[in-house]
Amino acid sequence: METMETETRVALLGIIVENTEEIEKLNKVLHEYSEYIIGRMGIPYSRKKMNIISIVMDAPQDKISALSGKLGMLNGINSKVIYGKKC
Repeated sequence: METMETETRVALLGIIVENTEEIEKLNKVLHEYSEYIIGRMGIPYSRKKMNIISIVMDAPQDKISALSGKLGMLNGINSKVIYGKKC
């Protein structure tokens, strides 16, 4: 975990999974950043054959960006980040 001196941001990472064959890779990447994850909610949407995942994080901005970038490289997985305002 980062020291208290390192500035962190609260962020919401939205993930849409359209290729379920990549879920194992997605979970592996999320596990790499588990120390920064506050909570996770997954919603299967069978009508559209996709899964929607929300991840809430408190991490340095470079860690959040790195996670989002790694997820974006997975086939059939899209992610976007929304940051809380800096305090």
